[in-house]
Amino acid sequence: MVVLAAGQGKRMHSRLPKVLQPIAAQPMLAHVLATARQLKPEALVVVYGHGADAVRAQFTENDLRWAFQEEQKGTGHALLQALNHLSAQESKVLVLYGDVPLLQPATLQRMLSHPAERLVLLTQTVQNPKGYGRILRNDAGSIVGIREEKDADDREKEILEVNTGIMLMPGQRLRGWLSRLNCDNAQGEYYLTDVVALAVGDGVTVESEEPGYPWEALGVNDKVQLAQLERIHQACEAEKLMKEGVTIIDPERLTLRGKVSCGRDVTLDVGVILEGTVVLEDGVSVGAYSIVRNSRLGCGAEVHPYSMIDGSVVGQDNRIGPYARLRPGTETGHSVHVGNYVEIKNSSMGEQSKANHLSYIGDSTVGCRVNIGAGTITCNYDGVNKHRTVIGNDVFIGSDTQLIAPVTVEDGATIGAGSTIVTTAPAHQLTLSRVRQTSIPAWRRPRKIDKPKS
Repeated sequence: MVVLAAGQGKRMHSRLPKVLQPIAAQPMLAHVLATARQLKPEALVVVYGHGADAVRAQFTENDLRWAFQEEQKGTGHALLQALNHLSAQESKVLVLYGDVPLLQPATLQRMLSHPAERLVLLTQTVQNPKGYGRILRNDAGSIVGIREEKDADDREKEILEVNTGIMLMPGQRLRGWLSRLNCDNAQGEYYLTDVVALAVGDGVTVESEEPGYPWEALGVNDKVQLAQLERIHQACEAEKLMKEGVTIIDPERLTLRGKVSCGRDVTLDVGVILEGTVVLEDGVSVGAYSIVRNSRLGCGAEVHPYSMIDGSVVGQDNRIGPYARLRPGTETGHSVHVGNYVEIKNSSMGEQSKANHLSYIGDSTVGCRVNIGAGTITCNYDGVNKHRTVIGNDVFIGSDTQLIAPVTVEDGATIGAGSTIVTTAPAHQLTLSRVRQTSIPAWRRPRKIDKPKS
């Protein structure tokens, strides 16, 4: 199997090579390779050229073979570069493109089901064939060639059946056909499509298959088409989830950028973004415009709008947000509440603990049934190193408290509001740290001084 991925993509107006432009936060080429691997090819060759270093750096898998195309002289010339990386015994060679990311394995399997000695094209009938090569058939309906649009006459341009570029060829004949190509055409390139006429001339039967979906074979040449394929991909992913029982309030405003696993009765509100590996257990609801990345949410967890959960494990029946942020390393127990404008990083919170307002909990171990008041901060960073805060079970921490790590608050302790805690707060005692309140009876509020008139 060969993936042609050497093109520059000038119409992208980007320094990023075209095949690295993202669909669902993954390079287009990554989508093509993932599809190819599902077919279990004997060899997987990528022909690369423009942005060579960037493309190679992005894909380091051991199953890839790389063929460098120094000059872009057309698709036929590109495939020629791959031949030395294919076995001489290769019975079938399937050609894919790095900028056609939405092909489905089922479509390619149908192509591969044809006899090995035949040439198979993926063709499509479209209402607007402009820009595509036209499929030429004889009076009996057999394919006899492909005419690129720049070389087509007016009659040929009226043909609605077009070439998608995806082609399956008998490996034993491929080298001979490629050696016979010439660049006597409007673009001065070696067209892979000219192989079709050579096959017909050699008595090889040329057959065709059509994509299972009309959007499968769409390619990307500019940012407009990139955005269109992004939405198609997202709509397909949303449809899969809904067929599995997920309630999606507005599928057109859901964004999936990874692998998502959902239990029963999961609800995703408007504008939700799911990234990386996400597991949503039974009864989870994710509120509007929230982001969940590389995290697991336990049964019955509710994420309220505009929250971000990243690299975290959220326990059962948690209430998160709105406007909460759980950073990597966060783990919460059963029935934990994390309220608005609360940030937690690299910390654990035991069951039934609460931090409902405006707090920062970093590098901390928080026990069960702890109440953390508004404005509490674990001061974990001394300017060089991070330090840990340990809070026991059944602790009450008053509002506007600073815990200067490393520090421990023992089981059952109460911290008075406005305190700065720098040493261990003993169990079952009230600990305070406040400046004595003073009132000055003779004090007068400053008055505004009138400026002299100029």
